[in-house]
Amino acid sequence: MRYGNKTLGARLRLTLRKGVAFGPGKADLLQGIRDSGSIAAAGRRMKMSYTRAWGLVTDMNDDFRAPLVEAAKGGAARGRAALTPLGAEVLERYRRMEKRVGRAIAADLAALMKHAS
Repeated sequence: MRYGNKTLGARLRLTLRKGVAFGPGKADLLQGIRDSGSIAAAGRRMKMSYTRAWGLVTDMNDDFRAPLVEAAKGGAARGRAALTPLGAEVLERYRRMEKRVGRAIAADLAALMKHAS
């Protein structure tokens, strides 16, 4: 599983409307929530505070017409979180776009990297 910043290559950042962007960090957070069932665990994997992770989830839920993540509060049984069908679709489409961009620029990126110092 991939978390955090890539060290080489392109990073896809989508501007959905003025002031609203979706990029690799939010995608990684959604993937972490999907895989772990927890916002806190997904944030920890990314070395992100719980407050920051919750804030990003709140932002993403507000940025789309329907929520991307559903969460139940903690307590004795601990909290849980899951992607909604829209959240799963957003993550899937973003990952597909990342792959397409990578393939589209591979030759030019390799040529440029030969000249990097």
